[in-house]
This record gives sequence, structure tokens and C-alpha cells, in this order.
Amino acid sequence: MSPSLDPATPVLVGVGQHSERIDDPGYAGLSAADLAGRAAAAALVDTGADADALAAAIDTVAGVRQFEVSTPIAEAPLGRADNYPRAVARRIGADPGHAMLEVAGGQAPQQLVTEMAAAIAAGSREVVLLVGSEAISTTRHLAERDPRPDFTETVGGQLEDRGLGLRGLVSWQTVIHGLLDAPVQYALFENARRARLGLSREQYAAGMGALFAPFTEVAAANPHAAAPTVRTAAELVTPSERNRAIVDPYPRFLVARDQVNQGAAVLLTSVGAARRLGVPEDRWVFLHGHADVRERDFFERADLSRYPAAGLAVRHALEVAGADLADVTHLDLYSCFPVAVTCVLDELGLPPDDPRGLTLTGGLPFFGGAGNNYSMHAIAEAVARCRADRDALALVGANGGMMSKYSVGLYSARPVAWRPDRSAEVQAEIASWPAPALDPHPEGWASIETCTVRFGRAGRRTAIVVGRLEETGARFMANALEDDDEILDLLEGPEPLGRRIYVRGGTDRHRVTTTRERMDALRPGTGPVDWTEVDQRAAEFESSL
Repeated sequence: MSPSLDPATPVLVGVGQHSERIDDPGYAGLSAADLAGRAAAAALVDTGADADALAAAIDTVAGVRQFEVSTPIAEAPLGRADNYPRAVARRIGADPGHAMLEVAGGQAPQQLVTEMAAAIAAGSREVVLLVGSEAISTTRHLAERDPRPDFTETVGGQLEDRGLGLRGLVSWQTVIHGLLDAPVQYALFENARRARLGLSREQYAAGMGALFAPFTEVAAANPHAAAPTVRTAAELVTPSERNRAIVDPYPRFLVARDQVNQGAAVLLTSVGAARRLGVPEDRWVFLHGHADVRERDFFERADLSRYPAAGLAVRHALEVAGADLADVTHLDLYSCFPVAVTCVLDELGLPPDDPRGLTLTGGLPFFGGAGNNYSMHAIAEAVARCRADRDALALVGANGGMMSKYSVGLYSARPVAWRPDRSAEVQAEIASWPAPALDPHPEGWASIETCTVRFGRAGRRTAIVVGRLEETGARFMANALEDDDEILDLLEGPEPLGRRIYVRGGTDRHRVTTTRERMDALRPGTGPVDWTEVDQRAAEFESSL
């Protein structure tokens, strides 16, 4: 190890994971804070130094937000800690001066690593614990039991709660049209990409299966995986009783698995603190490159089939590291749905069968989508790979929102001085991209830009359409009427994208169907609509985020 390293250089010194499955022998029904506490304890042991001394030295604990506190309507049926980061800290005997809870989004673990590493390099922090966990499987399993456990904890103390961070991720238009859950959101991107590539539904499904089949093999070898089962490409995309259709084009096996009980933790210190606390240098892993960017908001994207901000983030992180993509040994690309992976591959010019593999954990549908915390597990796996091969360079790509935020980290055991990024300059470039107009009051003939149909368990179908008005080219969002089988059959048909439809704005939501005459019959016009009150409600909603 180079003795010339600045003592303020940030370094990852410990990682830990803990998990349980409800059908495992010894299943304990741990809370989210319990899972994170055990992962944090494992991270302290992983350093090879005195765990108690390290715990006492922690000055900052940063928590990744659980799903149960990630939206205004989320619930915690079994209760929760009022101060999650401090609840975890006290489980390992730590009492840090500062605790924080990050905004929602899968980018959070990597973004926190970058932010805290920069703070360590600046001298404002020295020993930082990052933690995250989900006990969604346990909560669903035990919520209806009598008696049921109570995970409520009153911890108190200082907490920097950064809020939900939903501005730009949800909008009035997405809420009134029901674009609220991730499978529907990502299905819109997936179908847009299929149309851009000119593939049939069958061809595209085969590609999704081929992409994710190797992920199942990695998950099957991972002791922390929630679904450690090897599946073939055909099995992943063929509907069955266990693999029911969720939303076009996704059956259940292609959807991020949120029923998990998983926790992960990362311990960062300065080089000076690592030496003082006796952490052996063979445990040290450095952050060589990093970037954090935000994609244009959903309606401002010129092409819903692409994710250009993610490509910029990866390329900038490589630039910071002074490396090329060919120098990367290990990859973990956020994989909540196939399109989250393939859009990044598109930007980077990588094939889906890249021989390095695209996941270190097994991916979100198979390892498990541990809420916002999945990439903390990926970072833990990257650190292990870098320690085993000290020349290796591992890339973790973390995605949040509706392909909205992308954070990248490049890790290696090779010592390197801290290198600031210029993500703000990249963000300025993204902000300069042209954006289509959004029509909040659409009426007229239009074409389908992308769409999806959601399938209910009783055979009920609902649909969301993003379209472009013929007259102006403006974008809009609308729903199909629930009893309009004609438009629903079209949207489920061989190729709905590009087809001509008719849209009519409404004070509750906008609707589409096949012709103006059918619209008049199904949803008669009532004359000019006074949009003033609707627009006021929309403005109030947007300002509340």
C-alpha cells in the first residue's frame, strides 16, 4: 500500500449482508432494523479490526429509506422505528453524532457512498456507516397472525430526514392516470424499446428471457438470494400459474421481487482512521470513479425507449477513474426490469451476453429487490470481488425512480487518491436537451407513442397510453375505458405503437379509444371544459412534492 496516500483519502473497509427466508430453518422474523443491525455487525467484523472500537468511532450513520416510508400513502403494518438509522446504530453499540435518512430511490446506496466519500476527503466526516434493509416478506407473512409482532421503536435523537424526494418522479398527470407502480412504469419504456428495435412481441420476449436466464444462475449460488432457482429463458417469459402475466410485457418472473428479508451495510473511513483503528490494508477498497445524474422528467424525454443519462453517468465515472469500459472486470447493472439493463447496454454498445456477466448478486427479480437498498448488496459483492483480485475493477450502476436517477461507482483494491467528479457539468448537458410539449388538455386524433395493459387476477384489464397529437405533436397521457374491449384488444395486439387513436381530455382523467365516433358514444362531450380548477389542483399537487 502506498504510504503517500493522503490520510483523508476515503476507503471502504467493511461490508456486511444478512438475510432470511420465511421457509428457512431458524427463521426469526426479524424487523428491518434487526436485519440492518446484523448486516452492520457483519460489516464491522469484516474489517478484521476491533469491532467495538470501530462502532465507537462511527461519527455518521446514513440509512436508505424503506418502502414503508417511501411514499405518502405507504403503511407499516407491524410498526417501525421512528429513527431508523439510530435504531440500527444502537444495535451495534454506536452513538454517532449525525444520523440521516436518504430520499427514496434505488440510486440511494451508491449516491450515499459517493457523497460520504467526498465528505471524508473534505475532512468533515471520518467513519461512516451506511445501512439499508427491508423485511417486506416477514411483514406480509406475519401481519395477519394473532398475536403478531410489533416492530415499533421509539428511538428519538437527531435525524436529518431528507424527505421522500418525489419531485420529478411523480406528477399530476401520472397520478390521475394511475401510473403509480413500477411494473406499469417500466412496461411503457419496454414497449417503446421493442417498437424502436422493430421486434415482434415473441422476438422481444425471447430477448428478455435470454438476458435474465444467466441472472438466475448467479442468484442460485448466492446464499442471500430470495429466489435461488435456476430458470431457463423460455421459463422466464412463458406465462403459467406461477408466472402469471402482471402487465404487458411482463410475467411475474421478470419483475423485481420485493418480498424479501434482506439487509446490507458498508463502512467507510478515511485512510488515517483505518490505520488508527487497525484495519488491515488487505481489507481496503477504493472508489476510483463515480457519477450521479438525473434523467429528464418523464414527459420531458425526447425518446421513451432510451436512457441517455445513464450512459453519460457510466462514461463520466470511467473518465474520473481514468479507465475504459474494457478495463472493467465485474459489472452489476440495476435490473428491476429488463429494460433497466438493456437501455444501459444500448447506451454503452454492450451485448446482453457480455462475457463478464451483468450482475454480481443475481439481480432484483431473483436475488431480490430489497426496496431502495438493492445496490448496497451489489456494492458488498463488488468489494468482495476486488479483495479477491486486487487488479480487478468493479462497476456498480444504481437506478432510481422511472429510470430517473443513475449513480455509478467504480471500485478496486488498487490504492488511489480521491478524485472529485464533475456530475454537475453532465447534469447541465442533460438539462439542455430538447423536450416535447405536454398537452394537459388533449382532444383529437393522435398516435400511440407507447402503452401497456395491466392484467387483474379476475381477468380485468386496464390500460395506460402515452401518445402524440397529430395536429401539434404534443405528448399526452390517457387511459382506456375499462369496458372498451375494442381499444384494449388493439393495445394487446401484435403492434399497437404508431396506431391512430382518438383522445379526449377530462377533468378526472383523459381517455382514448379507436375513433371519434366511438369516443362520442362511450364518453360524450359536454361542451367546453373549464380547466381552471383542474389546473389549480395540479399546480397545488406539484408544489406539495
